[in-house]
Amino acid sequence: MATNSRIVKAPPDKIWAVLEDGWLYPLWVVGASRMREVDDDWPAVGSRLHHSVGSWPLLIDDTTESLEVVPDTQLRLRARGWPGGEAEVLVTLEPHPEGTRVVIEEDAVRGPGVLVPRPVRSPLIGWRNVETLRRLALLAERR
Repeated sequence: MATNSRIVKAPPDKIWAVLEDGWLYPLWVVGASRMREVDDDWPAVGSRLHHSVGSWPLLIDDTTESLEVVPDTQLRLRARGWPGGEAEVLVTLEPHPEGTRVVIEEDAVRGPGVLVPRPVRSPLIGWRNVETLRRLALLAERR
């Protein structure tokens, strides 16, 4: 599992406000390119974000589902990006003297992505999530 963390100069509730606004998903998640729909009860367990992955004209419509929610603290997701497969992502917010320590843990759980050996896929996921955390910080710090 790839694990990344970053200190964000914003309190947990400001970061949570970004996470619970499903329409912002493609602004902070690397690879998500546009939103098509957000379930009305997002981020309640079982609710979904309907997004596209890739760049035009090679867009793939898919979803991300909320698996576990602890407001202002934790969000567990099942992110789909077929034909690449599915990943489980855990975002944790921990109060920190400078704001909030945000931790993202992610790994492939289904599809061709799990065939890539963990020592190869973890650094690739981690590299992507460095940028994901940077984008999330930019959004939260400007709220």
